[in-house]
Amino acid sequence: MSIQWFPGHMTAAKKKAEEALETNDLVIEVLDARIPGSSTNPMIDTMRKERQRPCLKILNKSDLADPKVTKAWVEYFNAMPHTTAITLSAKSVGDVKKILPLCSKLAPHRNSSIKPLRMLIMGVPNVGKSTIINALHHKKIAKVGNEPAVTKQQQRIILSASMILTDTPGMMWPKISNEIDGYYLAASHTIGINAYDEIETAMFLFHTIKDNYAELISKKYKIEPPFPEDEEFLKILAKKRGFMVKGGAVDLYKSATTLLNDYRQGILGSISLESPVSRAIMLKKLVDRQAEEAAQE
Repeated sequence: MSIQWFPGHMTAAKKKAEEALETNDLVIEVLDARIPGSSTNPMIDTMRKERQRPCLKILNKSDLADPKVTKAWVEYFNAMPHTTAITLSAKSVGDVKKILPLCSKLAPHRNSSIKPLRMLIMGVPNVGKSTIINALHHKKIAKVGNEPAVTKQQQRIILSASMILTDTPGMMWPKISNEIDGYYLAASHTIGINAYDEIETAMFLFHTIKDNYAELISKKYKIEPPFPEDEEFLKILAKKRGFMVKGGAVDLYKSATTLLNDYRQGILGSISLESPVSRAIMLKKLVDRQAEEAAQE
């Protein structure tokens, strides 16, 4: 199943973001530290490069990700031109304090009352932009919700006499060409719930986690490897937890949502679904497959 999600308001959000880039000095792009590659919006990258704007990439939710993998991602992004990457948890005030000094370094020609530093904060939905904004502003000014696409309009926020921040709605891109990205985004609660099947997404998540963090599955669910394949794992989990429906059948949906929520909330442990190396391999396979399909047409 190919997961796609591009609500109508995002077309207008993209146009307004392009317009806002004309009058902003840099982009703050918030990513999910568990899926930094999949949560990078290619439209944002294209827009900021066209305007030659530097970028501060924030790998948020780092408290939920594998520290070693996150470190590799920071090194990967910091090797890019005009880009600085940091990790943080938006819930940590100390972490959020790192942001503005780094922004000043990316645009040293601004940051005064005469020439205030103008920052545009962007990212896919539900990566923690609003929580970061509220921490920067020291009060609740951006709406926060545990669901994708809470913010619908841009908001200009004066942080100080020398710093102005513009919030943008979370944006997806029109077509997710790589189905793995779709599953990772859905599993990480970035995509609207009506756009994906929970059982199928949970199974994709399970296979990813068991290949790299089998011990976490064993510890949490008391199921020892070798793990059963396909939906059999969800059936065993349902029996262990007493997830049953009328007639004595197991409730696969409840098992699936349990696995998804345990991952999303960090209950399973510190997990990263992709690394720079695994993503490079995955993208190469995608390019090779597309070349084969084109050759057959």
